[in-house]
Amino acid sequence: MATTTRKKALVSAIVMGALSIGLYALLFIKQDLVNANFGKGGAYALLPIATAFLFSFVHGSFTGNFWTALGIEAAKGKGGK
Repeated sequence: MATTTRKKALVSAIVMGALSIGLYALLFIKQDLVNANFGKGGAYALLPIATAFLFSFVHGSFTGNFWTALGIEAAKGKGGK
């Protein structure tokens, strides 16, 4: 059971890691477009917030699955039991 969970976590970590790399690459490749639109104000002010949430979600998912794939889990319950 634990082996199946770790394998699924490894696949998820690889997918989310690749997605994270892709997001950062896109951000740097399209930085002129990002700079032009993120600073406009009004409804455009939501773009940096949405981008931060997207990056946070993808990176957090990658990190959680990475540690699970390594077999490291948070302690559960009182005293870690």
